[in-house]
Amino acid sequence: MGTVAVPADKYWGAQTQRSYMNFRIGEEKMPGEIIAAFALMKKAAALVNCRLGKLDETRCELICQAADEIHAGQLTRHFPLVVWQTGSGTQSNMNVNEVIANRGNEIAGEPLLHPNDHVNMSQSSNDTFPTAMHIAASLAVRERLLPALDSLIDTFRCLEYKNRGAIKSGRTHLQDATPIAFSQEISGWRASLAEDKKMVIAALQQASSLALGGTAVGTGLNAPKQFGNLTAQALSEMTGVPFHTAENKFHALTSKDELVFLHGALKALAADLWKIANDVRFLASGPRCGLGEIFIPENEPGSSIMPGKVNPTQCEALTMVALQVIANDTAVSLAASQGNFELNVFMPVCIYNVLQSIRLLSDGMDSFNRNCAVGITANREKMRENLHNSLMLVTALSPSIGYENAAKTAKLAHQENISLKEACTRLGFLTAEAFDRVCKPEEMI
Repeated sequence: MGTVAVPADKYWGAQTQRSYMNFRIGEEKMPGEIIAAFALMKKAAALVNCRLGKLDETRCELICQAADEIHAGQLTRHFPLVVWQTGSGTQSNMNVNEVIANRGNEIAGEPLLHPNDHVNMSQSSNDTFPTAMHIAASLAVRERLLPALDSLIDTFRCLEYKNRGAIKSGRTHLQDATPIAFSQEISGWRASLAEDKKMVIAALQQASSLALGGTAVGTGLNAPKQFGNLTAQALSEMTGVPFHTAENKFHALTSKDELVFLHGALKALAADLWKIANDVRFLASGPRCGLGEIFIPENEPGSSIMPGKVNPTQCEALTMVALQVIANDTAVSLAASQGNFELNVFMPVCIYNVLQSIRLLSDGMDSFNRNCAVGITANREKMRENLHNSLMLVTALSPSIGYENAAKTAKLAHQENISLKEACTRLGFLTAEAFDRVCKPEEMI
């Protein structure tokens, strides 16, 4: 293809430069998590190739040292490529190979490493990129998402304990319903997140399967027979994550169903977070013309024109995060459908969206937890007022006076804007004393 000029102060080489010149599309760079995952994988591959006698110790040490620098974030400026490149991620694989080779040669003071012959030994872009995808997603979930999720679950558990004894009106269809303890309502939030955590963990087990060892089309051409198993073991030792080699490399190269499954769990989490954030902002609506049953932290002014206005901004941010994650799920699903013959060619956009979702959910939960959830307090007076003003307390009367008479009681109370007790006694269905014995909100939860 002829010569190409590469900046003298960069470690990348000709293949990276060609991609940098030919794909000037957007501003979305290949995620740093992918580059870090590649560094771990190249180190593991070098150690295994050395162990199998294919790579000498000197070159192995140079690859490992350069890979460690990449993983530590010391060489970030040498990875300029965008997401919108070849669908196999070949150029990002070569970007890593070239940077490791050139940095290793600089360390050695002589040209000992070749990006293809040594750094990419026993590998192909077609099995390294999907491997990096699974490594990056697995580590991001374990290191960022699960800790953030656990913290929010713990906050709701504490709020349950603090709000024992607070009884409020339940609501279904956005209408008044029978009573519920505020702690019970919070327990629903907590349990939803706990179920989402189970789904994410189940998906992580699938994502721990690695394509490395399949090389170009899944046959393993140019790779030692045990290369996949041994590199998976090496990566497990490095990360503490139980990675294993994919049982069927033809599937591993062409299918992205594990990431679809994982993102499905992320979407479920996003849906629950959206619901919880909506509940919080509606319960906090007011302060005088809304429900006003809880107080949330007042973090910043809410209006440039209305003095004293405070808005549920953390709820709004979290719902926007949830919206983006649910939208990302479409991109991940469609990208996974493009496994044409022996290779999926939508891998960069697939992992870009998966990692963005993990990042947004992690940060969104941290922010919501720190700036809103921990500061939720019950407005017990307003809860009590709304509870005793609710017509749905009439449900407790049905066993005593029957459904039809209970309906007449509720209708009269609503039409004449009187209490249920007054309506029930006026209609002659119960005495005031009998009404008080039957209609006890604290016994209806």
